Amino acid sequence: MYSQDINGESSLPGKMTVLQTSTVLLLLSFSASSGNLSETLKARIIGGHEVQPYSIKYQASLQNEKGQHYCGGTLVDPQWVVSAAHCWKPSHLMTVVLSEHNLYVTEGFEQVFNVSKIHIHNYNYRTFNNDIMLIKLSEPAQLNAYVQPVQLPDENTLPVGGMCTVSGWGVTQVYSYTLSPVLRAVDVREIPYCNWYYWGRITSNMMCAGARIGGKDSCQGDSGGPLVCDGYFEGIVSWGIGCANSYFPGVYAKVRNYVPWINWVINSSP
Repeated sequence: MYSQDINGESSLPGKMTVLQTSTVLLLLSFSASSGNLSETLKARIIGGHEVQPYSIKYQASLQNEKGQHYCGGTLVDPQWVVSAAHCWKPSHLMTVVLSEHNLYVTEGFEQVFNVSKIHIHNYNYRTFNNDIMLIKLSEPAQLNAYVQPVQLPDENTLPVGGMCTVSGWGVTQVYSYTLSPVLRAVDVREIPYCNWYYWGRITSNMMCAGARIGGKDSCQGDSGGPLVCDGYFEGIVSWGIGCANSYFPGVYAKVRNYVPWINWVINSSP
């Protein structure tokens, strides 16, 4: 299995185009004349609702050196969080917060961690294939009523096909750049055969979810966050065209393809 262990100032192969505001954005555009596809990295919850505080126990917030949220993540082990590779930063410029609800209020239940290691799985920043990053926390999280790892799918679980939940602190309105202060979630369905919508850009490591008529989606600020279906961690918020569009569902890294790699990294890490 291929894995890049990234620490300190090391950088990903090639150039990662990231607009570092309070959210992570990567904007491209589709031109019918040139045939170029432009993707907007997803990062907000559209059409959702505020969740009961601490009810999504696996949700993580990735924050920059100023303590500002910029991507989501998912706790899969007491000392490991999964996020999107396009959310990468040098480890010393990133902190991970668990048991977070309101980004702007210290509620007393937060667990804040530095990052000791980052693993990337052969990520292609041009196509977003393998958009997965595994983050080792500086120490194990304290598992309690507010913090618990998510359940990973395995060969004995049926592939996703029903209702799923995506969560995060991303913007709540299209064309907005203001993060939601509180954790929000929205229910979406897997949309099969979505390669038709995206002109063949969906690889076997991706899946689509949303609402066929639009109006429910992840967006700016939700990048790297979890898509959980029937209790299993099935997707990582990755990319798409716009947000909540009826013809362009959200695109997610397909977690079940990476479970052997996740387990291998966790079990082999010193």
